[in-house]
Amino acid sequence: MSQALKQRLWALLLGTPAWTILGIARSLSPDPGGHGTHKQLGLSSCSILTWTGYPCPMCGMTTTFTHMAHFEWWQALKTQPFGVVLFLITLVVGLAAVIELAVPKDRVARTWQWIENRELWIASGLVLGLLMGWGYKLMIWDFSIPI
Repeated sequence: MSQALKQRLWALLLGTPAWTILGIARSLSPDPGGHGTHKQLGLSSCSILTWTGYPCPMCGMTTTFTHMAHFEWWQALKTQPFGVVLFLITLVVGLAAVIELAVPKDRVARTWQWIENRELWIASGLVLGLLMGWGYKLMIWDFSIPI
C-alpha cells in the first residue's frame, strides 16, 4: 500500500465521524429551551437532569452544535460556550481530513505527534472547558421550570 493511500485512509477514518456529526447537527432543529435537541435522534431525556433537576456537564451540547451548524453563532454561544469550542474542533478535523484526502502530506501523523507531546495540557484544557461550560449552564439554568 502506498504512503499516499495510507494517509488518505487515515484522513477518511478521522474525517468520517466529524462529517457525520456535522451533518447530523445540520439536520436537527435546535430546541428553544437550550437543551433536549438530542431527543430528535430518538434518545431519551437526560437521566441526570431527570433525577436531580440539575443539568449534566454535557447539557446543551447537541443544541449548541445544531445552532452552530445553522450559523446561529450567538445563540450557540449563549446556549453552551464550550459546545462552540467542541464544534470548532470538529469542524477543523473535518476540514483537515478533506485537505489530507485531496493532497496527502502526512498531516494526521504529524498532528498526532503534536497532540501526544501536549496530551496532558490538551486533556486538562478540555476538562477545564467542560467544567466551565457546566458552571455557566448551572448559572443560567431556570430551576423554576419543571422538567
